[in-house]
Amino acid sequence: MKLPLVFDAPRRAMPPRHFADLDEAGRIEAVTALGLPAFRAKQLANQYYGRLTADPELMTDLPAAVRGQVGEALFPTLLTPLRQIECDSGETRKTLWRAGDGTTFESVLMRYPDRTTVCISSQAGCGMACPFCATGQGGLTRNLSAAEILEQVRDAAATSRDHDDRLSNIVFMGMGEPLANYNRVLSVVRRIIAPAPNGFGISARSVTVSTVGLAPAIRRLADEKLGVTLALSLHAPDDELRDTLVPVNNRWKVSEALDAARYYADQTGRRVSVEYALIRDVNDQPWRADLLGKKLRAALGPLVHVNLIPLNPTPGSKWDASPKPAEREFVRRIREQGVTCTVRDTRGQEIAAACGQLAAETD
Repeated sequence: MKLPLVFDAPRRAMPPRHFADLDEAGRIEAVTALGLPAFRAKQLANQYYGRLTADPELMTDLPAAVRGQVGEALFPTLLTPLRQIECDSGETRKTLWRAGDGTTFESVLMRYPDRTTVCISSQAGCGMACPFCATGQGGLTRNLSAAEILEQVRDAAATSRDHDDRLSNIVFMGMGEPLANYNRVLSVVRRIIAPAPNGFGISARSVTVSTVGLAPAIRRLADEKLGVTLALSLHAPDDELRDTLVPVNNRWKVSEALDAARYYADQTGRRVSVEYALIRDVNDQPWRADLLGKKLRAALGPLVHVNLIPLNPTPGSKWDASPKPAEREFVRRIREQGVTCTVRDTRGQEIAAACGQLAAETD
């Protein structure tokens, strides 16, 4: 079977350089190139990562005479919110973003009693072609820049602050396959977890990077030893079905994905989260629950947790979620194998903001 996958995004012009694209050395170089003293780089970083400000006109510790110059050179407008819709009594908010080239993508902010989480996109669209996912069916437009990803985080953090809250969790579970945009996602993760003024200072344990199973990239991420949570979207324990549900399985089989996940757990000491969208009469059979539990126990032992996701409806889909009795039996059988398993609390379904529903529709 020929893979309908796109690992390299279509060649499109990337957005202009933004302050958030730069590491500490790059910020100093950019500031001094403008004829400003090097210490201004730290001031700007404190404003962006600490005060969550991306408009130099609001940076009162910056001389008024240079704010326009700094804004034009280092803070171009990358994203414009086209639409924001809410549900769950305002606790869930989906934002449709438009980039400067017209590219659109989405992020979702979710407030819970004990945490506030933002689900961010790393690509506009997705090239992994999973047939039950609206994003995958739309195809890949392009990779997002590091700054375009970080702007989603900064906006969520600022919104949380305005609600007297604090952004506590970041999940790379929006549009795209994060490990197919590896270098930019890696730089973003480093800035998310770095303390101010070099980052947002969010705990690595509160950052989750999701993947459909790009085994070499999983191993590469493990070697970074960043300590973030790895979420492996498995969706089937057997190659025959997973070849169809997750086409990347044609390249890296279930055993290879699980071997890479075990390597990640060994290198980081972190438990791997296995995501499994439960689809009626497709992957919810009792024997598949038994097989899933056995394979995960053998591959990962105690270093794994299964997140069952009731399939969220998408336009034109022929599939729907498993009935609750089948879901409960699936959970019971996985636990019987000694593997922890819970059912994800689905948020945002009615505004197409739940897992697998993001499509960045502008109409």
